Amino acid sequence: MTVLPDDGLSLAAEFPDATHEQWQRLVEGVLRKSGKEVSGAAAENALSTSLEDGLRARPLYTADDSAPEPGLPGFAPFVRGCRAEGNTLGGWDVRQQHTAGDNTAVLGDLENGVTSLWLVTGERGIPVASLGDTLDGVFLDLAPVALDAGSEVEPAAAELLRLYEERGIAPEAARGTLGADPLNFAARTGYEAFPFAPVAALARRCAEEYPGLRALTVDALPYHGAGGSAAQELGASLATGVAYLRELTEAGLSVEQAVGQLEFRFAATADQFLTIAKLRAARRLWARVTEVCGAPGGQVQHAVTSPVMMSRRDPWVNMLRTTVATLAAGVGGAESVTVLPFDHALGLPDAFALRIARNTSTILVEESHLSRVIDPAGGSWYVERLTDELAHAGWEFFQHIEQQGGQAAALRSGSLREDLATTWAARSAKLARRREPITGVSEFPNLAERLPERAPAPTTPSGGLPRVRRDEAYEALRARSDAHLATTGSRPRIFLAALGPAAAHTARLSFASNLFQAGGIEPVTAGEFADSGATEACLCSSDALYAEQAAQVAGELRSAGAGHVFLAGRPGQYSGVDAYVFAGCDAVAVLSATLDRMGVS
Repeated sequence: MTVLPDDGLSLAAEFPDATHEQWQRLVEGVLRKSGKEVSGAAAENALSTSLEDGLRARPLYTADDSAPEPGLPGFAPFVRGCRAEGNTLGGWDVRQQHTAGDNTAVLGDLENGVTSLWLVTGERGIPVASLGDTLDGVFLDLAPVALDAGSEVEPAAAELLRLYEERGIAPEAARGTLGADPLNFAARTGYEAFPFAPVAALARRCAEEYPGLRALTVDALPYHGAGGSAAQELGASLATGVAYLRELTEAGLSVEQAVGQLEFRFAATADQFLTIAKLRAARRLWARVTEVCGAPGGQVQHAVTSPVMMSRRDPWVNMLRTTVATLAAGVGGAESVTVLPFDHALGLPDAFALRIARNTSTILVEESHLSRVIDPAGGSWYVERLTDELAHAGWEFFQHIEQQGGQAAALRSGSLREDLATTWAARSAKLARRREPITGVSEFPNLAERLPERAPAPTTPSGGLPRVRRDEAYEALRARSDAHLATTGSRPRIFLAALGPAAAHTARLSFASNLFQAGGIEPVTAGEFADSGATEACLCSSDALYAEQAAQVAGELRSAGAGHVFLAGRPGQYSGVDAYVFAGCDAVAVLSATLDRMGVS
């Protein structure tokens, strides 16, 4: 009997450590069984996942995957957070967005867990003159306000400051941001950025009179919303922040004052590790900028769950997406987090949607205790390496913008728009081939669902960078099907011909049914083709049965009136088969062409 030392960590200590090379050999064996003859690093690379910006997520990370020392929370380079205590004292700031001046909704939020307000004001939201009514009953010394007024920032800020004075709020008790963001306005509208002189005046007033107020917001959402990658979002935000520092210091503010007037806004997506790394990398990059400027400082971050990932179909799945994104924002160290309601893509949220949005943060903070640990991802070899790689990619894109003359010049010339469009085109191809699945849309769609009805949201600015959504190609297909249903009383149909026993056809029958429903085409699996109401058909079975029966059954379907015959499986030489559908095919192109042939406009 072996006597183990009483060190508390001796379980299995008598076994030798496994090596990286041993693991690689096991991987080689698994790949060999699938027909891939690769060895060593090539075997490991075969299991890697390509990310945007030329990055790759490897299947295994070890202590040998080095990254720069992240420092300690509250100290440069602020990778681990700008505050020594992180969010441990009370969780992150739960910031709810309001685009309509509904005082009841505002008070309901504040009474039930929301800790600050994000008010979209001006012509695309709450009228400036209505700010007082919207904030009626709100304790402005307890609830920070973040304005988002576009070109109307000057009157909106004046009205908010007037309310502070009118209600006896001490200047040092005012908290939040006035939201001035001229380059964001230019990016969203295509207009020239509005004059900076009034913004600089607001920044000077905040610096001198309102220590808890910030005048400017560096909003990276337009770049994310136009299809940009994480590195492009980082680079564009960095270029915007640097542009504002130049303007503020030229207007007479010190570098320390200028740095203190900026808050940054980023998108949080359901790709949790990429979001965590992005927020950590953003702080590191900004720390480098402020260090070079001679006033080292941290970056105040406001994370917003991504509008790009929100689907219009099966919108309840958005609750899961925003939960993962909120978790990532909290772990990534954002000071404020906004959870967009699950019905955000459908119009103005109802009371239930607002409740779920604010409770998402409450559950993560109060029940999951996510904020009790400072930088929970710190020390993860994968996260630390991804943070470092993303920081380098973001810095490279920032330099690319600076070489063109800065953020304003890149917007004016259209080069930034082209860069974002190129990234979105590559991602759209993955979405079309369902390499990036969208649950409830491109995967597991429900043609019988009844979408909740919502009042239309205020019109968003147009003319600048586009606003994209992951579901847009499939939404266009589903809209065509809906119009056909409204006109004719039925959806376009396709007959799925199952060959052989269930064991032979079930997998491909499910695959084909799922694929065609993603385009709004109703699959018919029972009865005969002549009675199905369909004009096209798809064979579903195993390769072995295809070899025996595909040509004969395809001929029978054509004789019965099928104008087009698909086969679910890899392309082959089957007589009578017009096209093939398989994992990785361009589903959007297939579905669009099918609707065209069916006369669904």
